[in-house]
Amino acid sequence: MTTAALKDARFWDNIADEYSRKPIADEEAYEIKLSITREYLAPNARIFEFGCGTGSTALRHAPFVGHVDATDISPEMIAIAQQKARTENVSNIDFHTGNIAEMDVEGESYDAVLGLSILHLLKDREEVIRKVHRMLKPGGVFVTSTACLGDNQRYLSPILSLMRWIGKAPFVSVFTQDDLISQHNQAGFQIVHQWHPKKDAALFLIARKMED
Repeated sequence: MTTAALKDARFWDNIADEYSRKPIADEEAYEIKLSITREYLAPNARIFEFGCGTGSTALRHAPFVGHVDATDISPEMIAIAQQKARTENVSNIDFHTGNIAEMDVEGESYDAVLGLSILHLLKDREEVIRKVHRMLKPGGVFVTSTACLGDNQRYLSPILSLMRWIGKAPFVSVFTQDDLISQHNQAGFQIVHQWHPKKDAALFLIARKMED
């Protein structure tokens, strides 16, 4: 990992236990996103999630698919996710530490890729979106939920930079919804579902890799 990625990994390691106990901020919106996502998943699907945190979403989807590969840059987050899988007796998930930007992943090997609450935490967001496109089989979907702070909360940018400098926040990128959608389109995706639950909420997208 790069020095910056290691710094962010340490940040998430330090808060992993607290994060795992924190309730979901908007339970209703979360359940809706799970339900919409499952409309695009098949029982034999192979899916990949990056930025999986403590594995909650991967574990929720596991009963509806064939196999899940889930990664996060934080070893502590992954350790909690692995323990959850053992406790819940879920055997079709592989949790492992990894940085999506640095991973060597076989092309056209997944039916769906999930990147939830993560794209705004990446410096190399556009390259990651292109990588996901390469990872997906034709017709596969990229499911994201992303804080687009550039629309209504751009004033937070200097505050977040200061917080990261003192170790109280990870890297956060500021961009608009239009920026994000454009980056998906430029990578070769077609947006097939778009949902913005309320002002200042994350933008939920499902983007399809078009078949040849």
